[in-house]
Amino acid sequence: MAKRLTKAKAEELYARLAHVRPDPRTELEYTNPYTLLVAVVLSAQATDKGVNRATGPLFKAADTPQKMVRLGEEKLGDYIKTIGLWRNKAKNVIALSRALIEKHGGEVPHDRAALEALLGVGRKTANVVLMEVFGEGAIAVDTHVFRVANRTGLADGKTPYEVEQQLMRITPQKYLHGAHHWLILHGRYVCLARKPECPRCVIADICLYKPKTRAIAPAKTPASKSAKSKKR
Repeated sequence: MAKRLTKAKAEELYARLAHVRPDPRTELEYTNPYTLLVAVVLSAQATDKGVNRATGPLFKAADTPQKMVRLGEEKLGDYIKTIGLWRNKAKNVIALSRALIEKHGGEVPHDRAALEALLGVGRKTANVVLMEVFGEGAIAVDTHVFRVANRTGLADGKTPYEVEQQLMRITPQKYLHGAHHWLILHGRYVCLARKPECPRCVIADICLYKPKTRAIAPAKTPASKSAKSKKR
């Protein structure tokens, strides 16, 4: 049995996911590039819903690096105590906010190296910012993307970086900007970690995941012109 999908199969897979979600977006709530950066940093080992509950009030009080620094680590901590690892994250957010003020004029830089130099910002976070804010064709690999990519056969990497590189090679250019969102949302709501809902999966007949359930025929959705016309 093949371990990886062909490029033709990969294109069909993305076409179906695009048909289901023609305008995929992050579920993190933000108001500007800075608040997106902070939200992604806070989302490590936390759910988007949990982060949104905390950042709603936080961003009303501090939606720029300058306001965040004035807020201070202690008060920031009061806003994000419901998020895992909040003490360390509070330190990181204050530190990265100072760095943005001192090195980038208070703006989020459009540069991977500069982003990854910020405390608390790794490759995944940088990819999300580059994709969501600057429109780059980047794919951030979190646990959902890693799982879906390996299960389906889009990738067979052992590390997030390997999976990212494989996805960048196999993902058609026209689907590159939405790929991260399609994969993460598919993993979050259909291709679940413990019990994937294969019977209602639109790509079940393409997917290479061996243990998948075939009790119900997959909801096969052909690529349509409308799906192609609604690219972001």
